[in-house]
Parts: sequence; structure tokens; C-alpha cells
Amino acid sequence: MPVLPRLTVAVLVVAATAGATRPAAQAPATPGTGSISGRVEFRRAAPVPDIRPDVSGLGMPAVHHDVVRRRAVVYLETAPREAFDARDEPRARMDQRDETFVPRVLAIAVGTTVDFPNNDVTYHNVFSFSRTRSFDLGRYAAGRSRSVRFDRPGIVRVFCDIHSHMSAYILVFAHRYFAVTDENGRYRLGDVPPGTYTVMAWHESDPVESRRVAVGENASVELDFVVGR
Repeated sequence: MPVLPRLTVAVLVVAATAGATRPAAQAPATPGTGSISGRVEFRRAAPVPDIRPDVSGLGMPAVHHDVVRRRAVVYLETAPREAFDARDEPRARMDQRDETFVPRVLAIAVGTTVDFPNNDVTYHNVFSFSRTRSFDLGRYAAGRSRSVRFDRPGIVRVFCDIHSHMSAYILVFAHRYFAVTDENGRYRLGDVPPGTYTVMAWHESDPVESRRVAVGENASVELDFVVGR
């Protein structure tokens, strides 16, 4: 099982890339704070999972598994003090659809409750043996949903007891400075107080990498990474 080192603020594996396409700069939401943004580039094709044929999916568009497997998480190794202020207890969602977990990679803060709705035509049984949060939701039918609260930081590997090819990752952080890359590999960490930080990059198939970066007041810093070199 992969280990997320010193999980206090999260980021994903990326190395500086010259000449990469940059996302449009965005002003920080909080005056005086800055932002860190960039792109995680993949140099090799992600492995495609073996999905069992499903009669209900015949004639439907194919799922772009390569894109799904390219999701990375970028985060700060150590969070600024403001990251630990008390906040409302949020909820997140991980669907079971076409015998896959959607999203495959979910990043949340400690105290978040995750709903696991079954949107398939078959039964599912979501479980995890991870030390961060172990659980077994039992078997439940289409249209039903069950939930789990995550109170410790770390990585949780999620499976289905009925469908062995189903798996996903939930990364739980003790702060709010983390982001999952979008379909183009881009990420953004906003409202970062001025200071020097270690930015981490995580991907399910590669070692975690880190970069040091200085963020100035009202500054937008761009930082790219490369996975699978």
C-alpha cells in the first residue's frame, strides 16, 4: 500500500518543465495571500484496468481510463497555521458507476464524511483495510448509499468485495492546501500565506516528489511536474 510521507499538506509528483502550457493566472481569493499552480505531465501511458464486460454498458461510450489514471494530488508538506482553523464539517462523494469508483482519486480534509452511492445495476460492497480508516459497508443495492467519516490524515485504499477489479484512493489531509489535477493535468493551490513551502506531488504509480517554492504576498507562483520519466 502506498504511503504518503509526512501528510500535513498535500501535492503531487511533478518536476519543473520548461515551456509547458500555463493556466491563466488567477488573483488570490484572500488579500495578501498567494497561489501555486501548474501542470503535472505524464511521460508514459497509464496502465488500463481490466474491466469486466457489463451488458448494461453495451453501446455506451468507453470510459477514458488513461485520463482517470493520470489524476495526481499536489499538496503542501507542512501547512501554514491558518490551515488548522475550525471549519464546517464537509461532505464528499465517491460514486460506484459502471463497476468503477468515480472519482478514482479523492482528496479530502480530516473530518469529511464521504458518501458512497451505488449508481450501478448490481450490488456493491465498499471496504478498506487501511490503517488510516478501515471500514466495511456491506452489500447494498442500486439506488442505495452509505457513508464513512474520515478523522485521521493518510491514504485510504478503497475496494469492492464483489468486483475485484474496482479500486480507488482517498487521500485525507490535516489541512486544506491540496488539489487533485484536472483532465489536463492542471492544479491550483489558492489562499497560500506568504512563506517558503515544500510542495509534494503524489501519484498512485510513482514515488512522491517534492519541490521548494517561495510564495510572496499577492503572488502567483507556477510550478510544473513530470511523472513517469
